[in-house]
Amino acid sequence: MTYFATADLHRAFGGVSAVDHASVEIIEGKINGLIGPNGCGKTTFFNLVTGMIAADGGAVTFRDRAIGGLLPHQIALAGIGRTFQVTRLLPRLTVMDNMLAAVPSRGVAGLVRPRARAEDLRLAESWLERVGIEHLRHAEARRLSYGQQKLLEIASVLMADPDLVLLDEPAGGVNPVMISRISDLVRELNAEGKTFLIVEHNMEMVMSLCDHVIVFKAGAPIAAGPPAEVRSDPRVLEAYLGD
Repeated sequence: MTYFATADLHRAFGGVSAVDHASVEIIEGKINGLIGPNGCGKTTFFNLVTGMIAADGGAVTFRDRAIGGLLPHQIALAGIGRTFQVTRLLPRLTVMDNMLAAVPSRGVAGLVRPRARAEDLRLAESWLERVGIEHLRHAEARRLSYGQQKLLEIASVLMADPDLVLLDEPAGGVNPVMISRISDLVRELNAEGKTFLIVEHNMEMVMSLCDHVIVFKAGAPIAAGPPAEVRSDPRVLEAYLGD
């Protein structure tokens, strides 16, 4: 069974191909990395496979099911969760309300209900404790440090219990201590059965964290394999040094 793959996926903006007929396969049960020079199409690829933007063509498959063309909430219900390069939270709501809004059966509209279900509250508490920000449950999301906001976004994604978690630059804008904390969390969750696909510019994080690395250049993959193999690939060196 194919776990997650794209075939001939493409999308252009104003005649310029952002993702150029990309065929990608990620490995189930592994921490997969997606790297490449700035502007090579990594975030556009994420947006295509999570339904944030429509593809011009190609296919996206998850667990042998075609998910291309589904809306973002439908893809989330299929078992794929994601974070964003710039955190997307409800800034004036509390940490706990952000967690409850991420419950698929509730959503933002569910926050007007008189009370949350006890199991939702327990789940939210457990994830906040897991990422280490349970003491901030009553704080407004905008009051958190950027690193804490990253942890909150990851925790809120996990409320839906996705099989596949896509992280868009989790190390971006945070200090080395927080990078180590996020890396440890990813390793723990991976050991518990979650598959990851991570877009990241921090090469030290990618090479130490990921089992399988895919390299993009000009909107398409040029190499894929274990970190050590990818790091020494002449095509990869040329892609970075040439740019």
